[in-house]
This record gives sequence, structure tokens and C-alpha cells, in this order.
Amino acid sequence: MEPIKLQTPLTVEDTARLRAGQTCLLSGIIYTARDSAHKRLVEMLEKGEKLPFDPQGQLIYYVGPCPAPPGRVIGSAGPTTSTRMDIYTPAMLAAGVRGVIGKGDRSQEVVQALMQHKAVYFGAIGGAGALIAKSIVQAEVVAFPDLGPEAVHRLQVKEMPVVVVIDSLGQNFYTLGRAEYSKR
Repeated sequence: MEPIKLQTPLTVEDTARLRAGQTCLLSGIIYTARDSAHKRLVEMLEKGEKLPFDPQGQLIYYVGPCPAPPGRVIGSAGPTTSTRMDIYTPAMLAAGVRGVIGKGDRSQEVVQALMQHKAVYFGAIGGAGALIAKSIVQAEVVAFPDLGPEAVHRLQVKEMPVVVVIDSLGQNFYTLGRAEYSKR
């Protein structure tokens, strides 16, 4: 099956048509944030402060990119383990984020928040950071530069490969995949 091409920001209609296991190619703007940045972003939300980017329809990629080598926009940009962001994800989705990108499974609270906000969890391939970096055509820090590689970056991506791991209906590709494998 052909990958689904998606342009950010995503709409509810975009995420509603996605199903666990589908491959997608993302183009447009995505934002990066890991643990420390998420903590600060959620604190800002709790204080009623404006975030350093408009979260409506946006995607957050759980990555701390490596410094750019000469002639490149960015260094290796592989996903980090998503469960570390589980305590922050429901608040970010409630703020309007339409999806997140990482690796590994998610808590039941995150699955419920994905369903409630009609959002999706995409998986990026761990260990393929150099390959993923080739999809990033522009990168700039937009918040928390003191966090170094864990600062919030605004990335422009072109056909970044991802897989829908948990769709807006709560279907989990990891669970479906294990069930399918067990049948064989």
C-alpha cells in the first residue's frame, strides 16, 4: 500500500482517516520536545501563558537532534522513548497538538487522550536517526535554548517516514501486530 502523504498542520479530518499500521510521509512544520521542554511547556499552560508556538494542529517529535555536521541542516534525529512524555502528553493534546512522534508504547492515559482529542501517535524508526535527518530541510530553535539539543526546535520536513502506532480510535499497531503474529 502507498504511504499516505500528510501536510502539517493536521486537521481532525486528517487524523480521523488514519489507522494503526498505516505508513505516512509527513511534510511541513513539526516541533521537537523532550522531557525538560515538555515540563516547561506544560507549566506555561498551567499558568495560562502563551506557548512559544501555536500548538493547533501541530505535531511534536520526541527528539534531541545532534548538532549539524558541515553542510547539513541537522545531525542525527532519531526518536526517543515516548513513555517519558506520557505525564505531559494529555495536556499538550488538550492545548491543540494533533499528534506526537516517538518510539515505544504509550500509557492507557495517553491512549484515552488521543481518542478524546482525535489525535494520533506516530512511530519513527529508532536507530534510523541519520536517515530521518535527510527528511529535515530546515531547523531552528524556537524555545528554551538553554536546554541544548533538547530545546524546542521548529523543523521543516519533507516526506519524513512514520507509521501510525495509535490511531484516533485507540487502535494500537503494537497490539494488533502481536495478535496477527500469534495467529500464524
